[in-house]
Amino acid sequence: MTEQYHVRIEKDTLVFSAGHFITFAGNVCERLHGHNYRVAAEVSGPLDENHYVVDFIALRDTLAAVVKELDHYMLLPTQHPRIVVRADAREVEATFEDRRWVFPRGDCVLLDVPNTTAEMLARHIGERLLARLEARGIAAPETLRIEVDECFGQMGVYARRR
Repeated sequence: MTEQYHVRIEKDTLVFSAGHFITFAGNVCERLHGHNYRVAAEVSGPLDENHYVVDFIALRDTLAAVVKELDHYMLLPTQHPRIVVRADAREVEATFEDRRWVFPRGDCVLLDVPNTTAEMLARHIGERLLARLEARGIAAPETLRIEVDECFGQMGVYARRR
């Protein structure tokens, strides 16, 4: 019999509010809108010398810092094949076909994703979380699962195995 251990963080403080729009079906582009997103993380792996998969506090605080990077911003994808995002020090312009949006640069987060779906936000959060944990000297867990709930029960999930 093999033992497995998991740690899950899901707290009322792991939330962010942000604006976005996505495209689907090739040429359909949603209206600009926002969500109050909720984030949860689960990691698994062997126990360390402290009998932890990972220290709850380190995971919680690191995840909270990543989530805070997205809070109260306009989220824009930089890898979309048809949404063109141009930024300078003052403003960000996003275009899709005949539509155009201009935002103050300080109000935007430019994400290295093809679309700002819940799934892609979950991937972004997961990758940022792993990088920040590594920077703190915390080894990457065997598995990572990030959930981004955009509408109470409607979520995108990113899972990664080492």
